[in-house]
Amino acid sequence: MQNKQAYVVAVVGATGAVGQQMISTLEKRNFPVKEIRFLSSKRSAGTVLSYNGESVTVQEATPDSFEGVDIALFSAGGSVTKELAHEAVKRGAIVVDNTSAFRMDPEVPLVVPEVNEKDLFEHKGIIANPNCSTIQMVVALEPIRQTIGLKKVIVSTYQAVSGAGVTAIEALKDQAQAFLNNEELAPSVLPVKSGEKHYQIAFNAIPQIDVFTENGYTYEEMKMINETKKIMHLPELEISATCVRLPVISGHSESVYIEVEKEMTVEELQNLLKDAPGIVLQDDPSQQLYPMPFYSIGSNDVFVGRIRKDLDNPLGFHLWVVSDNLLKGAAWNSVQIAERLIALNII
Repeated sequence: MQNKQAYVVAVVGATGAVGQQMISTLEKRNFPVKEIRFLSSKRSAGTVLSYNGESVTVQEATPDSFEGVDIALFSAGGSVTKELAHEAVKRGAIVVDNTSAFRMDPEVPLVVPEVNEKDLFEHKGIIANPNCSTIQMVVALEPIRQTIGLKKVIVSTYQAVSGAGVTAIEALKDQAQAFLNNEELAPSVLPVKSGEKHYQIAFNAIPQIDVFTENGYTYEEMKMINETKKIMHLPELEISATCVRLPVISGHSESVYIEVEKEMTVEELQNLLKDAPGIVLQDDPSQQLYPMPFYSIGSNDVFVGRIRKDLDNPLGFHLWVVSDNLLKGAAWNSVQIAERLIALNII
């Protein structure tokens, strides 16, 4: 970041899983903070959190909370964003929103800095942070798109319970312990907390994330489809997604099949990704080296491996993509956007 100015930063949803990661990321990045404000629902107001060793009391998020705020990082649910984001903008803040509230709004840029940071210049006060599973995939695909073009994407995700919040993490832990103790399980969170049916996630895989749409895909799957097209400016891209919840606490994994426009060897593709920003190549089958979600926890990077050519299509490749969904998939991408706003002199 070139700009040496310090900023008033608000974290909305500070007590949640992503909010906590946002705070930690701001600290680790030594973000130029003049004043930090932690905001939340009325229920969580009064909680005392730490920032750089100092105690900060969480305040209830209201329109007046944003007076004097330069950057507001939102991660408190779409309804809160819709209620307060424009209020923050009216008071001079740039909002970086981690919910789905404005992602597909044509007036709001949807940004992954490694892919489309130039879209930041088009913001009108609100910048949307994409879905976690979308972010890691487009980071891995952008160097390929730039070099040899991209025609088709078929992705299957294997997503951690932390993507569904703290209650889902606790549900996994409680169910696993109950199962091992031969106790009765009472699922109440997944696949969708407000849904009619709930299934255990411990020792299970649930092929539903979010509710189903009329076309048979879930909203999570449609997010990946529509967001990828918007971020990469590829409305013609052929893309399909299947999203599955696994009994993993953190770290999303994805099996991605792509069809490109020009032939390339596996070695050339590996070299292309090895030097790409935000990517760590882990791809040596002879040494059983490949990305795994457990080992991605705490890293801001996207890990790529298991790169191989399709056996029937010379333009087809298979990749395995892993990332910490709470960091690159949420908190780090949000803070990274804020950093780029400063570096590009947009704020």
